[in-house]
Amino acid sequence: MSFSLDLKQFADKTIATANAAVREIVRGVAESLVEKSPVGNAELWANPDHKPKGYVGGRFRANWQYGENEIPDGELYSPNSSSYPDAGATVEREMAKVKIEAAGKVHYLANNLPYAQRLEDGWSKQAPAGMVALTVIEFKPIVEAAILKVQV
Repeated sequence: MSFSLDLKQFADKTIATANAAVREIVRGVAESLVEKSPVGNAELWANPDHKPKGYVGGRFRANWQYGENEIPDGELYSPNSSSYPDAGATVEREMAKVKIEAAGKVHYLANNLPYAQRLEDGWSKQAPAGMVALTVIEFKPIVEAAILKVQV
């Protein structure tokens, strides 16, 4: 083999590894945010008897959205849905949007429901420390786990 061919193979492998690592980091962050997101439970409400007719929890958890190089906007699912995707399905739905060439991009995960900030600020007994703040604390271990997973 020639030096230039060796160098190209090294570069190709490095780029592929970087892309895989970034995808794993996005997955780790998405899993953390979604799994930490509270799901409405009327039994924990101050007035459990005031649950709207047909209420189904999980809209917030299902509303996490991915965007590449721009913050996603809008909301998913109406408040009148009879069910929402579970945590795993939500993560997989959004990971399907992450391109193979993930390195070198800015990746966003956003929840645009009007009460998202209140939940992050501790409004829910299920997530008194929020979701984003805890995921920020876990970011370094998420990155380290992603790197270990993609190393060959």
